[in-house]
Amino acid sequence: MLYKLLILLFLFNPSTLLSSEVEIGGLLLDNTRSRQGHEFFTAFSQLWQDVPNTNSHVVVIKEVVIPRSGTRLTVILNNQNVYVTYLGRRQSPIKDRVEQAVLILIEAMAQSQLSQSNPDLATNGW
Repeated sequence: MLYKLLILLFLFNPSTLLSSEVEIGGLLLDNTRSRQGHEFFTAFSQLWQDVPNTNSHVVVIKEVVIPRSGTRLTVILNNQNVYVTYLGRRQSPIKDRVEQAVLILIEAMAQSQLSQSNPDLATNGW
């Protein structure tokens, strides 16, 4: 009980809150179901760690299993579909698809940062 009280006092002490801010980078969420989906996510997450400037970005890897056909993997950046690929029922190499997904994701992140940071680029042209 004493340990819990000490932890709570340390966590909710205003001086510790002001002195040490926690910076959270981008989020990568796994919504896969199959073995191939998990392998795709694992390879993707290893490359995601090396991507710079992921702050304020939420990336979701979503899998939809299609009966008797395989699976559809979608990479979603801030609620927008960025990359979609289909994997058959048989095990196939996914390294090329993961690298392609990461490159497309980096380009989409750059485009979203450009549109957010530049007020001169209006969406309607005016």
